[in-house]
Amino acid sequence: MRKIGYVFPAVLALVAQSITPISATAQDGATLPSPTTAAFTAPSALTPRDAFYCEQRKLGSWFYCDPDKAREEAKGKPVTPAVPAAKQLAAITDQLDELKARAILEPTPENLASYMRFQREQLDRASTFADVWGRTVWQNPDLDYTLQRPINSLGKQTWMSDRKAAKASTMQGLSQRYGVFYFYSSACSACRVFSPIVRSISDQYGLEVLAVSMDGGGNESFPRFAVDTGQYQRMGLTGNQVPALVLFDTQTKRPIPIGYGLMAADEVMDRIFTLTQTEPGSDY
Repeated sequence: MRKIGYVFPAVLALVAQSITPISATAQDGATLPSPTTAAFTAPSALTPRDAFYCEQRKLGSWFYCDPDKAREEAKGKPVTPAVPAAKQLAAITDQLDELKARAILEPTPENLASYMRFQREQLDRASTFADVWGRTVWQNPDLDYTLQRPINSLGKQTWMSDRKAAKASTMQGLSQRYGVFYFYSSACSACRVFSPIVRSISDQYGLEVLAVSMDGGGNESFPRFAVDTGQYQRMGLTGNQVPALVLFDTQTKRPIPIGYGLMAADEVMDRIFTLTQTEPGSDY
C-alpha cells in the first residue's frame, strides 16, 4: 500500500508539470491548435520539407519528402504496351471456343458451368454494346439511317406516300426529256403480258414509247412498231433478251437501260425514278 501511495502523487506531479506550461501559454493569449487539427493535419507537398516526417520517421516519397526522386523513378520504369482491342476480342473468342470444346469433350458439371458462365459474360457484353449503340444513334441524327428510310409503321407509311408523290411527279415531267424504247418479240409470252402494262404507263403519263420487234411480228398494244435493225445493240442491250425497256435522254443522247423481263407498273416507275432522280448509293 505504501508503494502505491508513493507512486500516485509522483504521477500527479509529472502531469501537473506537463500541464503548467500549456496553461501559462494559454493565459498569455497565444493561439493553440485544437486537438483535432493537431492530430489530422498532414504535411502538404506545398509546405517546406519537415525534418520530423522526412528524417526522424523516414516516410520518404509516400508523403512529400522526395517527390522529384519518385517522379524520376517512375519515368525510368518501362511502360507496358497496351494490348490492342482486336487482340483482346480475339482472345475472348479463343477462350470461348476452348471452353466450349472442353465442355463437349469432357461434359462434366464443372466444364459446362465454366463455359456457360463465360458465355453469359459475353452475351451481357453484346447486350451492353447494342444498348449503347441504340442510345448513340438516338442522340446523333447524322448516324440515324431511319431518318432517311424509316422502319417503324408510321414513318414508313409517310415515307412511302412521299415517295409515291415524287414518282408521280417525275413521271409527269418525263415526256419533256425522255422517250422509251420497248423491245419485244411476237413469240414471247412475257411480252404479251408486259405490252399492255407499258401501254398503260405511256397513256397515263404521256410518255412516248417506240415499240421495236425483234422478230418482225406485230403487237396488239402497239400497232405502230419498228423492226430491229441494230437499235437493240445501240441502246446498250445484250443477249437479245426480251421484253426490255430503255430510257433515252434526248438532251444527252444517252440510253439508260431500265431492265429486262416482266415487271409491274410500279416497278417500272420505281426504276425510272431511281435512274433519273437519285445518285448511286444515296437512297440506301
